[in-house]
Amino acid sequence: MLRAAFWAWRSLGHVRRQLVAGVVRPTLNAPPPLPGDAGIGVMAVLTRCSPTCLEGALVRQHWLAYHGDRRDVVIGLPQSGFGDTPAHAWVDGTDRPSALQYIELHRLPPQLDS
Repeated sequence: MLRAAFWAWRSLGHVRRQLVAGVVRPTLNAPPPLPGDAGIGVMAVLTRCSPTCLEGALVRQHWLAYHGDRRDVVIGLPQSGFGDTPAHAWVDGTDRPSALQYIELHRLPPQLDS
């Protein structure tokens, strides 16, 4: 789990820097060859580091894709109008309330080439 957590911490930093630099589709290094249940370490880092929803979704998507679970990151706007609620991003199929509360605008398929 520690290797997975370290990968997630580094990956989150890469995603943050790339998004700030204006990169529309950040790229990440492959996670270390670990069993899928080491993802507990990934989730611990994402919980502790408080990423934006997009940052967290991109890191989670990459981890899942390298472990055979290819899912899109979905970006959406609230169904109730724009008001004070901002856009939201989530990994498809892992965050059910989001899928019901938001209108889907765009999907980002996983990229496994880096």
